[in-house]
Amino acid sequence: MVTRTTIGVLALQGGVREHLVALDLCGVSAVPVKTVEQLDLIQGLILPGGESTTIIKLASQYELVEPIKERIRSGFPVFGSCAGMILLADHIEAGTADQETFGGLDAVVQRNAFGRQTESFETPLRLDNDMAPFPGVFIRAPLVMSVGSGVNVISTIEGGAYAGRVVGIEQENLMATAFHPELTPDLRVHHRFVKMVNESQW
Repeated sequence: MVTRTTIGVLALQGGVREHLVALDLCGVSAVPVKTVEQLDLIQGLILPGGESTTIIKLASQYELVEPIKERIRSGFPVFGSCAGMILLADHIEAGTADQETFGGLDAVVQRNAFGRQTESFETPLRLDNDMAPFPGVFIRAPLVMSVGSGVNVISTIEGGAYAGRVVGIEQENLMATAFHPELTPDLRVHHRFVKMVNESQW
């Protein structure tokens, strides 16, 4: 019997359902994750958008912080969107005094770089070398300020005041976007993560 790839979505706060739907459309098993035991049943994990400080505090209460950090260090595939990008970054600008992250991405990320929720917007993005623009949805989004030598840029803003700014990065087993691919019908970003998971050793 062929076993389908199972990818979890950290289900403590934020846009969990939308990621589950997108993963299902990609043809993999998608499950919400709230416990360490559930972590052991998946081959990859998505950190959804939401409030990064709330998510990390709840993850601490559920005793998930160290297990997730350990898996990241071991090569476990993780994708973070919006708040998830903040949670994967090693360095945060405009964070809270006690800001904690899972870390792993050698990048500096600025929280709420585009302003308040009322200043949310959509704009076309370049996704690697794809000719078709990707519909970027930004809600109180972060922005990548700088990256280390081992980080690959996978998405930038195409035009406007933020043209060329980096909003998607990848480093070994980790991927992160400042935008919300789960809020669009375009599945290219989720397919990319599914491919990463399928090619990993997990």
